[in-house]
Amino acid sequence: MTDLEPYLVALLVRLGVVASIASILARWSTFKSFLMQDTRTLNQRLGLSLWLSAVFGASVAMRAEAGYPAADLGLEGSFIAGLLGGYVTGLVSGVLISLPAMFHGEHLTMPLFAAVGVLGGVLRDLAPDPEEIWRVSPFVDLNIYRFFREGQNHRKTAFHLSLFAAILSAEFLRQILGSLFNERELFSLGRHQPHPLTQAALYATTLFAVAIPLKIWNNTRTEKKLEEQERLLTEARLAALTSQINPHFLFNTLNSVSSLIRTDPNQARLMLVKLSKVLRRLLRKHENFSALRDELSFIEDYLSIEVARFGDKLRFEKDVGEDTLDMLVPSMLLQPLVENSIKHGLSRKVEGGTIRIHTRRGDSRLHLLVEDDGVGIPEAKLATLLKHGIGVSNVNERLKVLFGRDYRMWIDSQPGRGTRIEIEVPELHTDLAAAS
Repeated sequence: MTDLEPYLVALLVRLGVVASIASILARWSTFKSFLMQDTRTLNQRLGLSLWLSAVFGASVAMRAEAGYPAADLGLEGSFIAGLLGGYVTGLVSGVLISLPAMFHGEHLTMPLFAAVGVLGGVLRDLAPDPEEIWRVSPFVDLNIYRFFREGQNHRKTAFHLSLFAAILSAEFLRQILGSLFNERELFSLGRHQPHPLTQAALYATTLFAVAIPLKIWNNTRTEKKLEEQERLLTEARLAALTSQINPHFLFNTLNSVSSLIRTDPNQARLMLVKLSKVLRRLLRKHENFSALRDELSFIEDYLSIEVARFGDKLRFEKDVGEDTLDMLVPSMLLQPLVENSIKHGLSRKVEGGTIRIHTRRGDSRLHLLVEDDGVGIPEAKLATLLKHGIGVSNVNERLKVLFGRDYRMWIDSQPGRGTRIEIEVPELHTDLAAAS
């Protein structure tokens, strides 16, 4: 057992080194920007390759030049590069990471690392969803459990099992090549440890050396997404607040109140109450999520002011499922859409029009519809609305941050007939919303 202690210590040190590398990279804003992208241009993939090659290549150099075998993480780094960036990133990273070993005379290192990098890239292409890459687990029992538990997602669970097998196969290939050729051709930490337990420890270390960086970087991505959600929510509140306290808005509202004071004092008082409730909600600090009933209550207060200003020209209808009222939705989700309907759809229509809100629940998802019969949106503008429309793009970006790809938002508009904005989001539980 004494002879095995240095070997086992070296395996533990490898895990410490890979965790340190991942943590250091996660501190750099440029690298974090690469992590946030699901799809990358060729230049971005090459940039990611250079970052990963620099740190994992340094680990190979530390082993080759300084004689510190526990530091060598070239195989794992090549696989991670392919998994994150695709086969181009994996190929380039594998070649660059292997250079210190090649200069040391280990000629099999480059083809091995390049092949492993391409293998990681192929697996990325096979992933049913880029987000599944971040769910990699070194525990085979968890992967098998997922396979049977997620009975309707066999493709996802099969991908995780394939990923698990690919990492083991890469290490197995290194061990086979290491046994066929001498140490001058290829470095292999387990070359002189044929015992099954030591080999099992080596393979387990390789699995964890791939999984640990992905878990650390996924935490970084989650934090970045939460920061982005806070920023977008703040922008939504500020945009709504700016709109509501705009002097033109306040002047028209107060002018309507003053005209009602003599003719209908109760309506004037009610309108002031509604205005104070709108401003109080906008100024008050909110959580990222709120109950749908609270969002609808805010919309009703907001629209009651607009109805008082526009008169019979503006009408509001709602068809809300009772089972949706307690469902959680992102705060300030509906207000930008309703405001857009008034500002761009109905205010320019001489005879006015109607805004309708419809909600329903189905298949553990919430379906929302905001519809107007206003002037509509030209086709050329409609194509870019999700990216360039101020209120709509903010809502879309917030949904993307909160739900990734697990949401749908689409806009249908016909000039002269009106606009429909539909949103479909997964049903949220209170504990999930609190965590966000």
